[in-house]
Amino acid sequence: MVTIREMRPDDGAAVIGMMREFYTSPAVITDGSEEIFAANVANCLSSSTCAEGFVFVDGEKIIGYGITARSYSTEFGGECVWIEDIYIAAEYRGRGVGSQFIRYVAARNPDKILRLETEADNTKAVTLYKRLGFKELPYLEMVRCGD
Repeated sequence: MVTIREMRPDDGAAVIGMMREFYTSPAVITDGSEEIFAANVANCLSSSTCAEGFVFVDGEKIIGYGITARSYSTEFGGECVWIEDIYIAAEYRGRGVGSQFIRYVAARNPDKILRLETEADNTKAVTLYKRLGFKELPYLEMVRCGD
């Protein structure tokens, strides 16, 4: 049985290893970097009010991770929880772990708007998210990082 728990300091190496795989997969546009991976884990483990990290565990084995981030939406008039990352080891995909994590996040944040992004051609993820009540928004997302 897979359980979900908050990320702990001793999970960092395993999570960064999974980030390396996730961020070089077709599921993500950007490749990330070791600096970004380390910052993501550090922020999840800090007292940050913005980022929370979770691991998915089968027995003693970490088989995936998830990261959420908080924001506010003027469009929807409320606080949002963004599901930033969901990574599940290949041999555990299709077993309901992604659904379990989304339900876990929803239960922890019952009065918040849940948002996430996915690649349009990630059909398995799109199907899952729609089945869990997410709707597509036809946005062009833009980003500016530093100068």
